[in-house]
Amino acid sequence: MSYPIGKFSKMVSLSIDTLRYYEKEHLIVPDRDQNNRRTYTDADQRWIAFIKRLKATGMPIKEIKTYARLRYQGNSTIDERLALLFMQKARLTAQRQEIDAHITFLENKIVIYHQLKAKLLEKI
Repeated sequence: MSYPIGKFSKMVSLSIDTLRYYEKEHLIVPDRDQNNRRTYTDADQRWIAFIKRLKATGMPIKEIKTYARLRYQGNSTIDERLALLFMQKARLTAQRQEIDAHITFLENKIVIYHQLKAKLLEKI
């Protein structure tokens, strides 16, 4: 099935301007109808969902553009695409470790305050 840009923008929750920007940046390459209007497919919808997910992971737009370029080149680029995904996974793992350290710090401080409160209550 194919969709005009207006309907597609609603389906993927992106503005028409964003879709045009994605096309300009070669993130997506929509088909054109007989009147040279952009048309999008269900495969494009899945691809946009994937791009949005990569963005949500914090992958830089430059790397998303590289991933898109490789994707459009076909299966011969799978190893390069995997390398991009592994790099992003490593970044997220490092962020998680940093967040875990922050949580541990806060938990320790909370324990100290609970102990201090208990000592203060004992004096009353």
